[in-house]
Amino acid sequence: MVRIRLRRVGRKNAPIYRIVVADSQSPRDGRFIEVIGQYAPREVPADGAKTGRLSIETERAHYWLDVGAQPSDTVRSLLRRAGVLKVRHEARVATKRQAGAVPIKDESERGAASGD
Repeated sequence: MVRIRLRRVGRKNAPIYRIVVADSQSPRDGRFIEVIGQYAPREVPADGAKTGRLSIETERAHYWLDVGAQPSDTVRSLLRRAGVLKVRHEARVATKRQAGAVPIKDESERGAASGD
């Protein structure tokens, strides 16, 4: 199974995590398929928020989620914070609503259909 998870890099007491796509059997800091982002929990972003700096390649994240990669719990929360999961949810709901929608006939089509 392919997982999207964190891989620790950085110095002691100054962690930086790379968001990687890896086989679930490989070790935490071992082999991986692709790096799709980075998370620095101790860095203060420019907007002054208390959370760390986060950068994700959204196109690649969407691709890996589409082909069935399962994010870890922490990565799922990071994807939610970055807005990736919201975009996926809205797209799924929109297609579901569009499939169930019934087209409304215009006044001109109603008159022609009733024979007036």
